Amino acid sequence: MMRALDTTAEAEALQREIHRRLGGPARLRLALDMSLAARALTMARLRRRHPDFSELDLKKALLRQAFTTDNLPPPLR
Repeated sequence: MMRALDTTAEAEALQREIHRRLGGPARLRLALDMSLAARALTMARLRRRHPDFSELDLKKALLRQAFTTDNLPPPLR
């Protein structure tokens, strides 16, 4: 696995050890929390860039960023 450029090797090793000790359910919760945070940040950026978009337009834009349009049903493209 590639080390993040803004993280020291020691910090990365500590983080890896903490994640290893968490156990499956806690790691899953952490992943969900990170996903929700990323979605909230992306929505905030989209709102700033497109103040005229409706909530539906924003959600469609979020989906277009998360998935290739080929994988979205036609109404969401």
